[in-house]
Amino acid sequence: MSRIVLLDREIPQTVRGGVVAIGNFDGVHRGHQQLLETARRIAEQENIPWGMMTLEPHPRDVFRPDEPLFRLTPLPMKARLLSGLGGDFVAVLPFSRTTAALEAEDFVRQYVVETLGARHVVTGYDFHFGHGRKGNPDLMRRLGEKHGFGVDIVDQVTDDDGIAPFSSSAIRNHLRRGHVKRAAHELGYWWMVEGEVVHGDARGREIGFPTVNIRLDPGCEPREGIYAMRVRPADGRMDDLPPMPHPSGWFGAGYVGSRPTFDGHSRFLEVFLLDFSADLYGRRLVVDFIAFIRGDEKFCSVDELIDRMNADVAEIRTILNKLIDDDPMTAFPLGALQHQGRL
Repeated sequence: MSRIVLLDREIPQTVRGGVVAIGNFDGVHRGHQQLLETARRIAEQENIPWGMMTLEPHPRDVFRPDEPLFRLTPLPMKARLLSGLGGDFVAVLPFSRTTAALEAEDFVRQYVVETLGARHVVTGYDFHFGHGRKGNPDLMRRLGEKHGFGVDIVDQVTDDDGIAPFSSSAIRNHLRRGHVKRAAHELGYWWMVEGEVVHGDARGREIGFPTVNIRLDPGCEPREGIYAMRVRPADGRMDDLPPMPHPSGWFGAGYVGSRPTFDGHSRFLEVFLLDFSADLYGRRLVVDFIAFIRGDEKFCSVDELIDRMNADVAEIRTILNKLIDDDPMTAFPLGALQHQGRL
């Protein structure tokens, strides 16, 4: 896993003097990956470490705390994805109103030059930084000349049609609508969440569909309903757990919602793992969203719900079995690692 370092503390010497890609990187989508690939290539040529520099918490959470952002990739997931791409570190600048007030040149001098000692910086064509977002790529180039670090600016990266740029906002909207495959195409991997298994109210167990329950982060809002999912341990340890049908994970029938049949009001992520029986409480799992099956519904009876769930499980099993030999995400670096169970 790529090392997470905080820039308001003393950092290890092993991450100084490297190549730094700077940005928010929510989603680490295919456009972000082009920046990161540029950083990796430069670092390999110069035989120095490389990583990303990002802000935590997200600026919106600081300025609009009552409206949490739908984060595609919280910090631990960014580190997981960067590790898959070969990155050495995630440099985190703790964001606050004080940080936001830093002038652009002060931001670069304090964190890029003095703290990280960066030899090279990579940013996107639309990157802005510093108080009032006054910093831009041209200023970064001038500051690189002044302080002695190289600067690469990556042009807009577009989809196959060459028109629409990859966008975190667009991916969020795809997921809000249940367009899982469209989101995955822009990400270059199936969107996934990581979390600890917590105790639920055992409703699923009572009707023959025991589930693992994972808390969703505030603001996380994929479309409510039933999904085909893959699940695997976040740390890769199998211990005495049942074997997986494929290295990408156990098959699961997932649910995001508030369980209207039982007059629920709180939002959950629950996954019924197919052909599985083991205790996962307290374990951290990675859950891939593979296909949206149907929207959330309120059924007239528990028996009607069970009948529909049995039909859902049959459909999900077919979808996930097909994915073993025909996973479109293997066309992309992170998607290939995900298919191999290495992400």
